[in-house]
Amino acid sequence: MLWADAIVEQIKIRCADKLLAGKPIVIRDEKTLSGRVHIGSLRGVAIHGMIAEVLAEEKLPHTFLFEFNDFDPMDGLPVYLDEKIFTPHMGKPLCDVPPPDNTAKNYAEYFGSEFAGVIKEIGYTPTHYRSSDLYRSGKYNEVIKISLEKAGVIREIYQRVSGAVKNPDWLPLSVRCESCGKIGSTQASDWNGETVEYTCGDFVEWAKGCGKTGRVSPFDGKAKLPWKVEWAAKFTVLDVDVEGGGKDHSTRGGSRDIADTISREVFKREPPINIPYEFVQVGGAKMSSSKGAGASSREVADLLPPEMVRTLLLQKEPQRTVEFKPDGDTVPILYDSYDRFAKNFWTGNTDDFARLFPFLQPPQLRKDFLEKRVLARFSNVAFLVQMPHLQLPDEIEKLEDVKLDKRDREELDRRAGCAKRWLSGYAPENYKFEIQKTAPTGVKNFSVVQKDALKSLLAYVEKQTTLDGQLLHTELHEMKTRCGISPKELFEAIYTSFLGKTSGPKAGWFLSVLDKQFLIQRLKEVTV
Repeated sequence: MLWADAIVEQIKIRCADKLLAGKPIVIRDEKTLSGRVHIGSLRGVAIHGMIAEVLAEEKLPHTFLFEFNDFDPMDGLPVYLDEKIFTPHMGKPLCDVPPPDNTAKNYAEYFGSEFAGVIKEIGYTPTHYRSSDLYRSGKYNEVIKISLEKAGVIREIYQRVSGAVKNPDWLPLSVRCESCGKIGSTQASDWNGETVEYTCGDFVEWAKGCGKTGRVSPFDGKAKLPWKVEWAAKFTVLDVDVEGGGKDHSTRGGSRDIADTISREVFKREPPINIPYEFVQVGGAKMSSSKGAGASSREVADLLPPEMVRTLLLQKEPQRTVEFKPDGDTVPILYDSYDRFAKNFWTGNTDDFARLFPFLQPPQLRKDFLEKRVLARFSNVAFLVQMPHLQLPDEIEKLEDVKLDKRDREELDRRAGCAKRWLSGYAPENYKFEIQKTAPTGVKNFSVVQKDALKSLLAYVEKQTTLDGQLLHTELHEMKTRCGISPKELFEAIYTSFLGKTSGPKAGWFLSVLDKQFLIQRLKEVTV
């Protein structure tokens, strides 16, 4: 059973009373807007989004909430920002930090609006909200009051679950300083039922306090809960039924354990169904918004069409790591995986890959992909778009032995566009080539045996009326034995003659699509 179907079955059992009452299942995800949002953050969107789409398929009421967390303090400075400009704002709520430029009203909106656009482009439609709005509207007032009244219980939970020892006067609250506006540099104490006492000081390495002391009401956005308590509070305030998170949060004694325990013991609510998921990694390293590591969600969405972004994020079960390396083989392999899922679906297979395939398409386009179409292999498309003398549709029709219809050509255009973007910005050198207009200088270093092999190839080409890639491939391998040349020597001679480099696409096919007269002329030039 596909993982999303299994979770929906769990939802049906656990939330049976809610469904019977016609109430929507609440699915929630969030992103703290600490910097440029990386592709890794889209995995949570895709996982939660797919559950929402399975619920929609079964006509079960549901709501998919996505929080832009803009009320957390700025506690790290991304490497791509000016330290002199932003260091003074460290400790302020992200919604109160100025944007990097004048295109947004604040720092959080600057990064959040871009991410919202990407989410929409790949076809997910959660209801967006901002954490600052919840605080300022008073929706957290009751859970803040409960948290302060049960501060001792929360301190004991921290110690029991994770071993973290809090001071006896520690309160689960960060006040927004009335003087400097910072929320990350304050410590609260002495809750009297209406106000808390606070001090704004140098309590953390990343934010400088102003020294202000005072008393303030903690309600209506004047303070916030620490995030592990806040996480539990969100379960209650938003009535959440399903919410996963990165696997680091779900380790034993980790933040999810603490939040779940607080939810049960402080807010008296069973926590939502958890979906711990692995990270998206580049070169084995977890992506980071603040460190600038990895590819941004915007960059990936600009490179790949929506169905391929979805394939990247959903092709593996949530507990498996996704490796993304656009300057390696990730993109061609991604297309091959998508094509395999499509084939399984179109041939009536009932495995998980076939089941997954419809959910790789944005809902508004899903019907268009349910009928079989020609999917030209991406690596072939990437090769052919570098051959300006060829008509791509004609070559694909010959290669696939099919006649392309309108939908097939539209799909081919999409793949060609992606191939060109990938080749221009990311592809490794072994995928890129350029036909040399004149014989490269490297041909002067050919050995006698290499020249003899190329002369044999010339003789073969001259005898053929038309060139067939497979037959030419077979001839090249027979030539190795006939001419007594190693594969390395033969293929390096071929690629050097036409590309000026020692590697290239599959040789038989590559040579077969070159203009025959050009091919003959070049072989004559390099064998004199």
